[in-house]
Amino acid sequence: MNPRLVNLLASFIRGSSDYALARLEFAMRFDRRPAPPLLDLLPDASAATLNERWETVETQLAAIVVYVKQLETASGTEERADPAFRWLRRTVRELDQYARALRWVLTVHGSDRPEER
Repeated sequence: MNPRLVNLLASFIRGSSDYALARLEFAMRFDRRPAPPLLDLLPDASAATLNERWETVETQLAAIVVYVKQLETASGTEERADPAFRWLRRTVRELDQYARALRWVLTVHGSDRPEER
């Protein structure tokens, strides 16, 4: 598998763990608001994981990005000023950057199936 994919996927997995904690903290602080969407934790940085689960994770991440953007655009919400929200937003931005980089590498090396590298 392409070493860049392995490194990016490993970084995404670490970021996913951070998101899980940030999500939990935000949900606990703002228990009247629906919790941020779930994100599956990937088990490892392997070609099998990438092939079997990446599209689902991308879909989940898109829903998470929408959730955070809705909070950002809501004027006057106490959530935006809270450290729990700022941590959530930061982890989501990092995950989105990793996901975009992964998608770019997959697109550039599209003919190279992950299991063939």
